[in-house]
Amino acid sequence: MRMRKKNIKGLMRQAQQMQEQLQQQMLQTRVEATSGGGAVHVVMDGSKKMHSIRIDPDAVDPDDVEMLQDLVLAAVNEAGRKVDEMMSSQVSSLTGGIL
Repeated sequence: MRMRKKNIKGLMRQAQQMQEQLQQQMLQTRVEATSGGGAVHVVMDGSKKMHSIRIDPDAVDPDDVEMLQDLVLAAVNEAGRKVDEMMSSQVSSLTGGIL
């Protein structure tokens, strides 16, 4: 019974270390995404915090604000998708594919 408790504690400690490692990787990870052929460019970290957004002045048309809004949403959503994909891959590599 004692051996079993040690194994469980060891597994819990290892899981906590993996979680901390993943959190550090998330903070250091940067993904970039664009929309509208590069008219909107965003940079996001692994925790989905946006760090920058760049909008090409040619994409700013006061008569078509909705188009710019759509381009910004598309770029942000694409960056979020890339973060999800990257984090999923990192979790799989950390856990050896068991999760």
